[in-house]
Amino acid sequence: MTQVNTPYPATAYLTGFLRSRGITAVQADPALLLLLRLLSRTGIRDMAEGLAKKHSPSRSVKFFLQHHSQYLNTIDSVVRFLQGADSTAAHRIVTDSFLPRGPRFESLIALNESAGGDGLDRAFGSLGLQDRAQHLASLYVDDLADVIRDGIDARFGLARYAEKLAASAPSFDPLLESLRAAPTLVDTYLDQIAETLFQEHQPDCVGITIPFPGNVYGAFRMAQVIRKLSPSTPLVFGGGYVNTELRELTDPRVFDFVDYLTFDDGEAPFLTLIEGLKEGGVPKKFLRTMRRLDGKVVFETTPGLHDIPLKDCGTPTYDGLPLKKYLSLCELLNPMHRLWSDGRWNKLTLAHGCYWKKCTFCDVSLDYIGRYEDQGADLIVDRMEKLIAETGQTGFHFVDEAAPPKTLAAMAHKIIERGLSVTWWGNIRFEKSFTPELAKLLAASGCVAMSGGLEVASDRLLKLMEKGVTVEQVARVTHAFTQAGIMVHAYLMYGFPTQTVMETVDALERVRQLFAEGCIQSAYWHRFACTVHSPIGKNPGRYGIRLQPVPTNFAKNDVEFIDETGVDHDALTPGLRKALYNYMHGMGLDTDVRNWFAFSVPKTSVPRTLVRQAIRGVAATAAVMPRTPAAPAKYSARPAPR
Repeated sequence: MTQVNTPYPATAYLTGFLRSRGITAVQADPALLLLLRLLSRTGIRDMAEGLAKKHSPSRSVKFFLQHHSQYLNTIDSVVRFLQGADSTAAHRIVTDSFLPRGPRFESLIALNESAGGDGLDRAFGSLGLQDRAQHLASLYVDDLADVIRDGIDARFGLARYAEKLAASAPSFDPLLESLRAAPTLVDTYLDQIAETLFQEHQPDCVGITIPFPGNVYGAFRMAQVIRKLSPSTPLVFGGGYVNTELRELTDPRVFDFVDYLTFDDGEAPFLTLIEGLKEGGVPKKFLRTMRRLDGKVVFETTPGLHDIPLKDCGTPTYDGLPLKKYLSLCELLNPMHRLWSDGRWNKLTLAHGCYWKKCTFCDVSLDYIGRYEDQGADLIVDRMEKLIAETGQTGFHFVDEAAPPKTLAAMAHKIIERGLSVTWWGNIRFEKSFTPELAKLLAASGCVAMSGGLEVASDRLLKLMEKGVTVEQVARVTHAFTQAGIMVHAYLMYGFPTQTVMETVDALERVRQLFAEGCIQSAYWHRFACTVHSPIGKNPGRYGIRLQPVPTNFAKNDVEFIDETGVDHDALTPGLRKALYNYMHGMGLDTDVRNWFAFSVPKTSVPRTLVRQAIRGVAATAAVMPRTPAAPAKYSARPAPR
């Protein structure tokens, strides 16, 4: 399970590459097929039958059972609407009587009340009929996902499945036990889908991409089915999870399910395997490939083999994927935040790796970050045109770690020169190269949004993490984007080594000002995690922490640590998230940031005009604020409970 609105790009990249090398390759998205089977009349019936036997059901399950017939009568209509196949259904979806409104709709009620209790018009703002219906239909789907999680399979989520079994799991045992246990309804559906796909295509080799921990259980489950159907068919795992978490794998039992693991860029290792398998027997050459040999796990690379340049990897293809079947969700009303779950985006990469590769929290030692390789603007736009011709979609999401400013500028010029009408967005560093002039150029070429890392919103900590930006610089860059009509999302981080409560409160105040000044429209707080592949993980003492490693023979990525500051960052989580939820809906922007927390925190030391002055290019000044905890002031705006 990954995104429900658009295919994850790995299979499109690999399929396009293999076909460019004359190899017959097909692709499928079992996660989408699984979701569509659950969100069907058959799925609703099967769920109700299983849930009827449950004792002490959750609120979500109780509501579902009480309104089972209403779900049965509406599910097909809602799915078709979210797939863009039945826009007229919006007229019924927005009425009070059509959809069963379960617990997920309470957030909408709360938002309505916080907006003054003036009907849904206040909560929805200027959203039109289609957007209102899409949001209500998305809450309906979220309710059903909660029902599946609470009553059918506790591991289930729309964007992940059994994530806890795989994330930095030191032992393969829990995953193995789950695979051997009695199947849930979700398991049964996935087993059937894997069998159907295998029988339909009769492949000579199966590759499964595993980008995240929430995809691991599903990948092993499908591999288990294929093993039983055809023990001799070679199985290959690759993807982000393999690259980051399985580099120190020593448990040979993993290879009861899979024959080979490939690491880092998959094109050359996968091609090497396929060419070797064509010759019969075990391949004689390998590139960054792990397998079991004589009962032990071995990692092999044949001298002389190397990666394929990005420019020679071919154009991705979505051929074979049911593009009209993906569901566009609108779970949050914020227009920037919804880009991740709404709409079908063609995925492309401008450059391999990161041109900065200095951030101390990042996996800069791994190939996907550390090896930077650019490509020409003409080639990028050529591939855009090919994908438009194939998919009929003109929307592009550039999935780079950090899109290079020079490449973006060159691409924008080419798009304009060719008269190409596209809509695109991507991820960047908020560096000074993004001037107001460049922002206007990008907007003219079709850019509608940018995301980037503000991270800790503290100059001391930004310097410690070698981010290469300052808060005031971020303010100027983001303001330039919004002035050009480009929405901005900021990635935020808290719990960084040596970060104090005072610094977190100050970071929230800077974020509040960025929202208030219209510099950013969306943001998300990420809890800092120390990975073994980052500079912090490799040299923890320099950052004031002590690692608490756990012996492992399976997955290893995140590692626990002790920060001598002793700050309980988890206690700050609800307040930080509640503040952002309100800011993204335009509420609580005049509220003292201390009021978002359920306990006393220090008064901010940040000048209230910091961001405004930064935008104007004037240094903000203020008297030194006390750093001792102060009693919270009264709310000057009522936040929505979340």
